[in-house]
Amino acid sequence: MPPKADINKAGWEQSEFPILCETCLGDNAFVRMSKEEYGRECGACARPFTVFRWKAGAGMRFKATVICQTCAKIKNVCQTCLLDLEYGLPTQVRDTALALKNQAPSSDINREYYAQNMDGKLDGNKSLLDSGRAQSAGKEMLKQLARTDPYYKRNRPKICAHEKPADNDLSKQNIQDRYHGRNDPVARKILSGHAEAQGLKPPEDQTITSIFLSSLPTSTSEQDIRTCVAESLPALSPAQIKSVVHVAKSRCAFVNFTDRAAAERAVEAWASGFEIDSVRVTVKWGRSRAKGGAQAAASGSTSPTPVTSASTSVAA
Repeated sequence: MPPKADINKAGWEQSEFPILCETCLGDNAFVRMSKEEYGRECGACARPFTVFRWKAGAGMRFKATVICQTCAKIKNVCQTCLLDLEYGLPTQVRDTALALKNQAPSSDINREYYAQNMDGKLDGNKSLLDSGRAQSAGKEMLKQLARTDPYYKRNRPKICAHEKPADNDLSKQNIQDRYHGRNDPVARKILSGHAEAQGLKPPEDQTITSIFLSSLPTSTSEQDIRTCVAESLPALSPAQIKSVVHVAKSRCAFVNFTDRAAAERAVEAWASGFEIDSVRVTVKWGRSRAKGGAQAAASGSTSPTPVTSASTSVAA
């Protein structure tokens, strides 16, 4: 007769092998692992789960799983490093590029309940990631940023206790932020660096909160632009998009944001291009009205410079 199930352990997770990326597993797939059922609480949903520990290669350090398999499948990440299994990038980078909306709740009250309900919906190793807009530009961005070879330096032994690690933004991370893809300093560094490489370095003038879109499809309306902008920036709230000014004759538009941080997040998401009606449009930072006016005067132009109706920016 099989042993009676412990009602107090209902919803807890048991597993036979962890979900790991090639880097965390180490340079040799034949490793010895210790297995401890209900060894710790999941860092994402707080449910007890089976913990695996192993040494990631000769001369490397011991590693362990930090989230349960259900949470790993939901976000398609490694149970140890929390990086995306396909691209090897932080979830914030992947979700920004593919316009994925975070479905998993982050509150302590709802996250365990959500994870338990997801157990019955998962099929093998299939994740429940929403495809979002999945623009081709976003996929190209991920291919450019993805690491092609495993980064085994991450498995090196930790520093000695008497050595003090560098105190910077990259050292200040936590499991919840990395898993849910929010306020991740590593992701922010990757995204900002990619935007600068595409010629979209944020202007020094902090008052500029406008993004200029050009080469729009001739059939595009202002509402089309608003819809595409909102869908491509799920991490921003609708209130952070201050206004959209469409200049149909010139096939361009200004997207004005309420603050500089929101504008920078938009530029990072659109660094490899932004698609409207399956047409890739050009993305540039706006610039101050005073600067644009001075340049127009110097060139002797008598035509009005296009400006936004809700900000002091002109076309870049």
